[in-house]
Amino acid sequence: MNWQEVCDHPDLQNLPFKIELNRQGQLIMTPVKVYHSVFQGEMAAQLKTERKEGKVLTECAVHTHQGTKVADVAWMSADTFLRVKDEIECSIAPELCIEVLSSSNTAEEMEDKRSLYFANGAKEVWLCDQHGHISFYMPGVQLEFSRLFPNFPAMIAYT
Repeated sequence: MNWQEVCDHPDLQNLPFKIELNRQGQLIMTPVKVYHSVFQGEMAAQLKTERKEGKVLTECAVHTHQGTKVADVAWMSADTFLRVKDEIECSIAPELCIEVLSSSNTAEEMEDKRSLYFANGAKEVWLCDQHGHISFYMPGVQLEFSRLFPNFPAMIAYT
């Protein structure tokens, strides 16, 4: 199965799951809790406040050499947006890809996703844990704060 087939399949419309593809083209479905959606919304709003230019995306499908991965939140420059705006999945990763962790995510899985996003052009990857703490990464290094969004808080409140 490829990403276009997933998007077009009538049985897969409006599922309350995050859907991705692994390298064999198999569907990976992960249910998410309400806090996950809240963090996505809060971070998307904060990103738009921090930088007016560029585009903020939620549930952004990114093509990788190990299948389609879906960043929970992403930000891309206007130039990148012009290159991918008509694609079914981004052929190049947005400059920023953010993952909101769920209880089923493993450290190895998140390390793999970071590597895949970086290999496809991401400049930064952030991980938001279940308590709203954000870890910022550039290829090969963890940062104290984002270089793309230096004023972004290291914690998102959801209460």
